[in-house]
Amino acid sequence: MAATSIWWGVIGSSALVFLFKYLGHSIPDRHLEHPKMLKINVLIPIALLSALVAVQTFTDKSKLVIDHRAAGLAVALIALLMRAPFALVVLSAAITSAILFRIS
Repeated sequence: MAATSIWWGVIGSSALVFLFKYLGHSIPDRHLEHPKMLKINVLIPIALLSALVAVQTFTDKSKLVIDHRAAGLAVALIALLMRAPFALVVLSAAITSAILFRIS
């Protein structure tokens, strides 16, 4: 009986996602090409990625933590401020985090 409820939830949410996507494609171009909408569309991925980084860095399950990941993020921020190439930013953050994880 519970499996049936789960499948109805999956089918219902799939239908809603399809409807939202269809409605998104139905919006006239004049609305999507408005200057304010273009500015917002540029910022949405940045906000989502920032939120993902914050959640992955400062939480462990449902607890707030500050550990080796925060140090890796700090090193990445410093590398970004120094205008390092993206690969170097990611690599320096990963190495810092890995070393501190291994030490602790």
